[in-house]
Amino acid sequence: MIKTIPPKQLHGSIRAKASKSCAHRLLICAALGEDEVAIRCEGMNRDIEATIACLNAMGADISTQGSVIRVRPIGNRPAGECTLPCGESGSTLRFLLPVVGALGLRGVFHMEGRLGERPLAPLDAELTRHGMVLLKEGSVLRCSGQLQPGDYTLPGNVSSQYISGLLMALPLLGRESRLEITGAIESAAYIALTENALAQSAVPLQKDGAVYTIRPSRFALPPETTVEGDWSNAAFWLCAGAILDEGLTVTGLDLSSAQGDREVLSVLRRFGAVVEAGEDGIFVRRGELRGISFSAAAIPDLVPVLSVVACAAKGESRITDASRLRIKESDRLAAVHDLLSRLGAEVEELADGLVIHGGKPLTGGSVSAWGDHRIAMSAAVAALLCQEDVHIDGAQNVSKSYSDFWCDYDTLST
Repeated sequence: MIKTIPPKQLHGSIRAKASKSCAHRLLICAALGEDEVAIRCEGMNRDIEATIACLNAMGADISTQGSVIRVRPIGNRPAGECTLPCGESGSTLRFLLPVVGALGLRGVFHMEGRLGERPLAPLDAELTRHGMVLLKEGSVLRCSGQLQPGDYTLPGNVSSQYISGLLMALPLLGRESRLEITGAIESAAYIALTENALAQSAVPLQKDGAVYTIRPSRFALPPETTVEGDWSNAAFWLCAGAILDEGLTVTGLDLSSAQGDREVLSVLRRFGAVVEAGEDGIFVRRGELRGISFSAAAIPDLVPVLSVVACAAKGESRITDASRLRIKESDRLAAVHDLLSRLGAEVEELADGLVIHGGKPLTGGSVSAWGDHRIAMSAAVAALLCQEDVHIDGAQNVSKSYSDFWCDYDTLST
């Protein structure tokens, strides 16, 4: 699908969709409980649908009625192999792989896009060391064996999803386990989201520094719960507001959220954008934008759209500590470099980041989404800086995380 965006401005207010990160965790916790749970989730996407499909294959009964997801927990577990269609969702795969082992299921994960190329080490070695059998053949991952309690060790600088998956799986085992996180912890906010979901589910965690002690526990999410607004997706509108004279307002976000991408407000203020945050929403408009330098270690998902803001800021902006972006749905450093260069920006690609020389209008032209939802949405924001039409090839990729993105974009442009 090619989406053509003529030179235009956006204006008005938009409500944030439900957090994909929180929805994954709450769905899994609900499916591991004993009583039916209703989860209000404003806005579906392919990643959430993948987690629902996998949990249903594992024995849960999950249905959607409007914005309410009803979860009947896993009861009778499938006796044979269960087919687990995780699509392109890394969260679905990495969260559920240890859970499948903890339940003693035989699962066959079917991966799409670049997911089969993305690493599973060293999580796979820890699972194998504790009783699971894994066999990866291209885009198919077969797993079997009973995960055993014991002492687990994972590095903190590879993927927080590995840690989160184990934290949700280990309470299902018959005896106490320990999980030690070694080295510097990146994306700590995502681990905090998992801790919050487990706390909501009445699953106690004992944490001493970088060591978790996990005892056997039942999951008991409240009968009704609501998924909070998504800072990651809202960042596209907040960054759009930062390059618009009239600005934009985003509602439905929790200013005290544990989501790490809440940091977008701080970064936009550093750029010089006007940010007014209150109970009625967050208003962002263009200010005297100047280039800045920042580390993306804790906010990797924000790099594509913050790079667009850097194009509007006078002077040099430097983004570092972003090498992990090369193994996302696309090589996001190469993708952002390609996107912005094609639109007329001056961008340098580094081994672990980007240097952007901003302050000049962009021209427009034809760009690729690189099969990546965040590149497609960043292209839409970049179009607001362009003097000519922007043609986005692969615009349908937004549905991975934000199915209503183009509808909301068009609504804000009328």
